[in-house]
Amino acid sequence: MRNLWSDLRIAARRLRRSPGFALTTSLTLTMAIAANLVVFGVMNAIVLRPLNVAHADRLVDIEQRTPGFITQSYPDYLDYRSRNSAFTDMAALRFNQAALASGGTATSAWDSEVSGNYFDMLGVQPELGRFFHSSDERGTNSAPYLVLSDGYWRSRFAADPRIIGTTVDLNKHQFTIIGVAPPAFNGTELFFWPAFFVPIVNAPELDGYNFLTERYNHSTFILGLLKPGVTRQEAAGNLNAVAAQLAKQYPQSDDRMGVRLAAPGLMGDILGDPVREFLSGVFLLALLVLAAACVNLASIFSARAADRARELAIRMAIGSGRWRLLRQILAEAALLALAGGAAGTLAAAQLMRLLSQWRPVAEYPIHVAVAVDAHVYVIAFLLAAVSCVLPALLTARQIWRTDAVHAMKGAAQTGFRRFSLRDILLALQVAMCALLVSSALVGLRGLERSLHAQLGFNPQGAELVETNMRMAGYTNASSLPVQKRILEDASRIPGVTAVGTIDQPPLNGGGNTTPVFPQGTTDFRDSNSLAEVNVYTISPGFLAASRMRLLAGRSFTWNDDDKTPRVALINQSLAHILFGNNPAVGRHFEINGHKDIEVAGVVENGKYQSLTENPKPAMYWPLPQNLEDDTTLVVRSTRTPAEMASALSTLVAKIDPSLPVTIESWPQQLQLVLFPARVATVSLGLLGLLAAMLAATGIFGMASYSVTRRLREMGIRMALGAQRVQILRAALARTLILLAAGSLAGLALGAAASGVLSSIVYEATVFDPIVLAGAILAMVAIGVIAAAFPASRALHADPALLLREE
Repeated sequence: MRNLWSDLRIAARRLRRSPGFALTTSLTLTMAIAANLVVFGVMNAIVLRPLNVAHADRLVDIEQRTPGFITQSYPDYLDYRSRNSAFTDMAALRFNQAALASGGTATSAWDSEVSGNYFDMLGVQPELGRFFHSSDERGTNSAPYLVLSDGYWRSRFAADPRIIGTTVDLNKHQFTIIGVAPPAFNGTELFFWPAFFVPIVNAPELDGYNFLTERYNHSTFILGLLKPGVTRQEAAGNLNAVAAQLAKQYPQSDDRMGVRLAAPGLMGDILGDPVREFLSGVFLLALLVLAAACVNLASIFSARAADRARELAIRMAIGSGRWRLLRQILAEAALLALAGGAAGTLAAAQLMRLLSQWRPVAEYPIHVAVAVDAHVYVIAFLLAAVSCVLPALLTARQIWRTDAVHAMKGAAQTGFRRFSLRDILLALQVAMCALLVSSALVGLRGLERSLHAQLGFNPQGAELVETNMRMAGYTNASSLPVQKRILEDASRIPGVTAVGTIDQPPLNGGGNTTPVFPQGTTDFRDSNSLAEVNVYTISPGFLAASRMRLLAGRSFTWNDDDKTPRVALINQSLAHILFGNNPAVGRHFEINGHKDIEVAGVVENGKYQSLTENPKPAMYWPLPQNLEDDTTLVVRSTRTPAEMASALSTLVAKIDPSLPVTIESWPQQLQLVLFPARVATVSLGLLGLLAAMLAATGIFGMASYSVTRRLREMGIRMALGAQRVQILRAALARTLILLAAGSLAGLALGAAASGVLSSIVYEATVFDPIVLAGAILAMVAIGVIAAAFPASRALHADPALLLREE
């Protein structure tokens, strides 16, 4: 212990005498460790231990058999729950918006409609009051209770404990607040935090329609708790056996009857697979940054050992053992690891705190909650130890091979004839840098492309007025006159060029689907359908307001009502599926419950769920034939967004002041769909910047080391008449070869990484000419900047002085 303390004191003195070395090493460690801890913190919160509830390892999402369809019908939920033998329990949940009125003010908030056994199954205890239970459910609309989340209780009700037992209005219906959830519980979806919870049996009066008895309304999430010892495969087999029984009872849903089990917390495979793949890819890239830092540190320690070669030789000559010298170098590494690890942990903790407070899309309760816990501290310690101690150990080879006599003479070193370990490390570092820089450029290019993607509509210059007529007490039928009046009054606002409505705009995270069938179908089982189609309800004038191109036929009019035959607009993809290359206008198709739907027109393809999706079929109903209480008014005008928002707010308040509205520009509304691309761009950009900084210092160190070792040789060459180009080639040729080789290898790896990024980044490819050119220019710039000073030193060396030293 005395020797250890002595080594540490000596190491501290040496580091004080070499502030540049200590600062460079500590900053390198800080950046690499902070980047890895932030990424690990996000992975730890989302992938490794996503749900902070009892028996989280036994929870699964029960999805439909068809990939991409993650919800079930409520009757299916009841049957799966009662007939299975593999689950301890199952709970149902949905998400919706509701207007909560209390104390004379009303606000719109997101709620979670859950089954009565939801809290009991999860083992959650209330912070205040009580939760509702299965015993509270006695039929449809029988449990008018409300449980607040802790955050909403504090923000909306100022954490007043007297709120328990009071009544509030939800969509004009009275509900009693019976409890407050604990601060650590915000539902079972990681990114989506509801403001409050209500019993799902009361959802019909809140939502305006009764889905509880509709087996073909697939809008309910099912969360299951496996019995101890039961595997997912066994549970899936058990539920699929139940599904086979249900398919015989309800033959029209034979394709719907079948399940897959997925990890909970990320809305099944909608977010789960892309998020996990992306986080895994980013974590791998972050580890590459750490590896690049280790390589950099190895180069720094190696150069430091080379600079101290004469000192080390003298110490060995007077009796100091090689193990003692190595111990002192490791003591320096330990102090640097402690400093870099502590600074990296503090930086990561601050970044994770800011990340947890971040609200990327204001109108949705999206949160990315990460925190520094014991796992993060353990990882920080391991990263600091590995990333600093291992590079220091590489200098052991130099110490063990040091010839004391040769070193004390300061004999000239011969030129490099073979690639050394140091060369290989630099090439690896450059390859990692090229990979990260190309990935960052792929993300940036994907974001730029997404901003100019062909969406099937033009959001620029359009304002959206989102409202829900049900929240103000309207039914589907009574809402139509109000919607008409809003359209008429909005069209009279000066500067307005077009107005229309749609139930849910594309790319807003929602939407409905339905299977379509050829004309003459009598058996409406899903296996007989031609496609699953995105469905929207629009008013006359929507095509002009959205600037969606009509390719054939006509648009809707107000005469397309419930007294006339049903008509629809279909997009190009659906027209091709239904009728091939034949004209579609005037032809007919069917869906379950509606026969002989006439194609009134064909519109261009668009994007409906995500920017990275392949072309999908879509259809549009006329509003008078398919009444909806969810409505979004699209107003296109020549005025500024602020002017239009003020005019539209005044207009709606004049028609019905109790109608809750959200007014924003259409580009603002698209922030949700651009959110993954922005996250990818920022994260990849930061990793690429760190890698570039590390590569620049690594190349600088290599070039400087090469020039230092060969200064005497270059002095002789200059004395014999060598030209500047020859001097540069002798000094930096090896470094430039390693830069080129590493860059090519990194670009090749970047092509493989594009496959991982494609699920998040729009049209991700490293073969984009701009990406290729940018990556090559970036690596050239890094090389030029890093090698400029060593090259200048080589060119301006005084041969007389060098030879005199020799």
